[in-house]
Amino acid sequence: MGRLMTLATCSLNQWAMDFTGNKARIIESIKRAKAAGATLRVGPELEITGYGCLDHFLEGDIFLHCWEMLAQIIEDPLCQDIICDVGMPVRHRNVRYNCRVIFYNKKILLIRPKQFLANDGNYREMRYFTPWSKERYTEDYYLEETVRDITGQRVVPFGDAIISTLDTAFAAETCEELFTSNAPHIHQGLNGCEIFTNSSGSHFEIRKIMTRLTLMTEATRLSKGIYLYANQKGCDGDRLYYDGCSMIIVNGKCVAQGSQFSLDDVEVVTATVDIEEVRSARFAPSRGLQAQTQPPYPRIEADVALSEPESGPSPIDLGPSEPVSIKAHSPPEEIALCPALWLWDYLRRVNAAGFFIPLSGGIDSCATSVIVFSMCRLVHAAIHSDTTHPDTKAQVIADCRRLCAKDEKWLPSSPQEISGCLFHTCFMGTVNSSADTRSRAKRLAKDIGAYHTDLNIDTVVNALTTLFSTITSFTPRFKVHGGTPAENLALQNIQARLRMVVAYLWAQLLPTVRQRPNGGSLLVLGSANVDEQLRGYLTKYDCSSADINPIGGISKTDLKAFIAYAAKAFDLPVLEEFLSATPTAELEPITETYVQSDEADMGMTYAELSVFGRLRKVSKLGPWGMYERLLYSWGKPVPEDSTEPDAAAGSQPSTSREQQTSAAAHETPESAHLIQGRGLSPREIRDKVLRFFNFFQINRHKATILPPGLHVTEYSPEDNRYDLRPFLYPSIWQSWQASKIDKHVEEMEAKKKV
Repeated sequence: MGRLMTLATCSLNQWAMDFTGNKARIIESIKRAKAAGATLRVGPELEITGYGCLDHFLEGDIFLHCWEMLAQIIEDPLCQDIICDVGMPVRHRNVRYNCRVIFYNKKILLIRPKQFLANDGNYREMRYFTPWSKERYTEDYYLEETVRDITGQRVVPFGDAIISTLDTAFAAETCEELFTSNAPHIHQGLNGCEIFTNSSGSHFEIRKIMTRLTLMTEATRLSKGIYLYANQKGCDGDRLYYDGCSMIIVNGKCVAQGSQFSLDDVEVVTATVDIEEVRSARFAPSRGLQAQTQPPYPRIEADVALSEPESGPSPIDLGPSEPVSIKAHSPPEEIALCPALWLWDYLRRVNAAGFFIPLSGGIDSCATSVIVFSMCRLVHAAIHSDTTHPDTKAQVIADCRRLCAKDEKWLPSSPQEISGCLFHTCFMGTVNSSADTRSRAKRLAKDIGAYHTDLNIDTVVNALTTLFSTITSFTPRFKVHGGTPAENLALQNIQARLRMVVAYLWAQLLPTVRQRPNGGSLLVLGSANVDEQLRGYLTKYDCSSADINPIGGISKTDLKAFIAYAAKAFDLPVLEEFLSATPTAELEPITETYVQSDEADMGMTYAELSVFGRLRKVSKLGPWGMYERLLYSWGKPVPEDSTEPDAAAGSQPSTSREQQTSAAAHETPESAHLIQGRGLSPREIRDKVLRFFNFFQINRHKATILPPGLHVTEYSPEDNRYDLRPFLYPSIWQSWQASKIDKHVEEMEAKKKV
């Protein structure tokens, strides 16, 4: 019996509802797996449809088209002589399931439905599918005519089973099942299964990668075995980005890892493994006793061997793949890569003429612009790198020429040349704008190669305020000129909202002005960070309104760390000025004694907002629970050797590989503020907590109109489906929660007096 076998897993950039494109990428991955000598190929979750079809999964058409595509894959000459594990939705006895279809040489071996569905956060799988609850059980599935004519099979097994080949046994998990306490691979392994596959649609979040990698390695560190992890990659049509990073792990050690971020639409990861290593590692008598007591699994017999035949290459020529160090990016690198690739996928699918952003000279629109520049850098690098896969290079060149409206001979000489074609910025100043912000915006646009315009909108603002004064005989004034808070706010908001109107006018007409042959409009980018959205510190329908928002899920502290990283990594020294500038909306007059400040306006710091956001969403705490938690953490004295919270949050993490893969490099910056201690009194903590909930609640209605933002943070307030909370609340100040906190504060103060 042979011991060495080559196995393949892959990451595919599948588009929701792109049946023909998805089919082509699946076949290409099988072709590459076979070329590498693999005998088993595993693909991502729901790869025929794309993961993000959402309510399209409720349509009967989607199941029909899946079988049509599967028939073409099974019949394709490139897909023979290799076991293939492909993902698609299947209807069985009028029930919808999320399935793996495993086939070999035009014969379906097993249809394996998902047992544990992802049904929280961004996922609503139980809206579309039913979990398979019959463990260790199979029943007959009657094949559709489209496939039956090819396979010659009338019925095939459907359910939970292990597939036995001539030399080993393997079984499938699907995404969420790895994250459950009682994962299927545990019982499969005790039943003699030696190879586990996991087909996933796991989305990216900042600092999430190490959690996922640890789960995968631990899956076989205890159970022993070979683990093949496949994941979706790219933006398949929604607010999520899937970050690939497919892996092959043997007994807890990684032997092959794919890229987490890349422009490859098809990436195949292969490794040669020695199955005897699994058998040797499963020697413990205690494990043997547990295996004996396991209920038996159904077995599907496959008349094929995964290992090299005795007449094949000798172990000296082939040999098992050596363990490799797991790689992970630092959080600033993740911000530089993930939103940039999300933007590239979005742009090439909608075929827009490029991007437009109101560039204010502040750090948020700056960070958004630098992310677009990062996209241009990645595209330029893929075109000119010798290590880019030929298919990827051809695709990127074709997309770049089409989007930049260039001829078939053109190649960009720099990232700035791509940016000059695709990216448009505009400084929309008023009498309240400073020369510093105007200058920073202009210099940043020049350094990244954007097409920049500079204008003032005072005449438009004055026209509207004059119209109001003429009709009402009332002239509103700013606060510094003696106006009321309502007047002051209205005068600020009209500037912000007019910038949105100007932005869309510019976005629609600039391609015509520049005589772009393919026409079309520019996509307007938003630049409201997750903390501002959480607090509601934005004007409804102002320039935060946009087509999409690449930083809508990123905290202010993480954006600062990203800008500090990009200043050096992208050779953009002007970014240092953005870091040192005071965040300001510049909507009020500047005087000798007053300069508008974001944190002063909000009544809380960005670092505090991050803590409130995590406690509210991730820790699931209401006002009382948050007050209690912060009493313990913020009520402690400040340690003598501690740094200020804001300084710690803005520090630049090292990007060395050793530190990137450590837990410290992926620790959430905001968590440091939670445990450092700040020496605050119970009343100070009470005021901060109730102030946060007051602003969250009265501004919650703004979350209903937020532009689609890339989800990369656990405490995103995005109203579409991630943060399902109402937008109409009673006053927090008169609530039962506030009275309970007030009573506790009074008791604590009374004890202190005694």
